[in-house]
Amino acid sequence: MSRKIAIIGMGHVGSTAAHYIVANGFADDLVLIDTNTSKVEADALDFQDAMPNLPYHTNIIINDYSSLIDADVIISAIGNIKLQDSPTNDRFLELPFTSTQVKDVAAKIKASGFNGILVVITNPVDVITSIYQAVTGLPKNHVIGTGTLLDSARMKRAVASALHLDSRSVAGYNLGEHGNSQFTAWSTVRVLSQPITKLAADRGLDLTKLDAESRDGGFRVFHGKKYTSYGVATAAVRLANTVLNDALTELPVSNFREEYGVYLSYPAVVGRDGIVEQVQLDLTDEELKKLQVSADYIKTKYAESQTD
Repeated sequence: MSRKIAIIGMGHVGSTAAHYIVANGFADDLVLIDTNTSKVEADALDFQDAMPNLPYHTNIIINDYSSLIDADVIISAIGNIKLQDSPTNDRFLELPFTSTQVKDVAAKIKASGFNGILVVITNPVDVITSIYQAVTGLPKNHVIGTGTLLDSARMKRAVASALHLDSRSVAGYNLGEHGNSQFTAWSTVRVLSQPITKLAADRGLDLTKLDAESRDGGFRVFHGKKYTSYGVATAAVRLANTVLNDALTELPVSNFREEYGVYLSYPAVVGRDGIVEQVQLDLTDEELKKLQVSADYIKTKYAESQTD
C-alpha cells in the first residue's frame, strides 16, 4: 500500500521533517506546501538531488492541495518563529499569526477532501490543534498535536544526563500544555526499574531543577540558534510513522480529553485510526492540580483565538 505524507509549512521544522522522511524512505509520496513558492521548489529540487545517493525513492509533489485527498498523514509545520524572540519565553506570542494562517489552511484541507490523520506541530500547539479540528471537522481522534512528546524527550535527556544513562532508558511523561504550564509528572517516571522519586532520594537528584530543564530546554535551543528543528521534527515524524504503521504505541501527545474539555498532552495509544485509546494515569493530587491549571490556561487562550 502506498504511503503518502504531506507537510504544510517548509520553514526550519517542516524542511527538517521532510529531510528525515526522504532520507529514511518513510513515504512513497511526499507533498510539500508553502506560501513561499521559490523556497518549496528549491527544497523539492534539493531532495531530488539527494536521491541518487539515497537507498530510497520518494515522489515529491509541491503546492497542490488537491493531492491531499488520499494522504495518510498531514503534518502542519506552519509558524513564524521570529515572533517568539522575546525574553518572556512564551509560545503564545505566535498565536495571533498562526491562528489566522491555520484557519485558512484548515479550510483548504477540508475542501481537499482529506480524510486521514492530521499531526500538528504549529505553536501554540494545543490551541492550534483545537482550531484545526473545529475548522476541518475531522473527528477529534484524527487531529493530534505533538504536544509534550518533545517535552517528555527533553525530560528524559535531562534525567539521563544526571544519571549518566542513555535517554531511552528513562520512562515517563511531561503532561499538560506544550508551554510554560506543562510539568513533569514524576509519579510516572521510572529509571533502572524503579520510581525516580526513590532514585532521587538515594542519589541526591534535584527533581525541581530537572523539571525546569525539560521545560526550558526548547528556549535554550532557540536562544542559541533562533529556532528549534531537530527535536520537534523527529517527534512529528515519529508520530506520523506510528500512524502509518498502525503501531499502537502509547505516546504523550496533545489529544482531546473529555474530562478537561480541551486538547492537552496526556498519554494515548496511537495507530492508523489516530487516537485509538486514551490512557488513565494514577496521578498525585498535586499533579492533578497542575494538569487542571494547564487545561484552564489552554481553554482561556483558545477562547481568545476565537475573538481575534
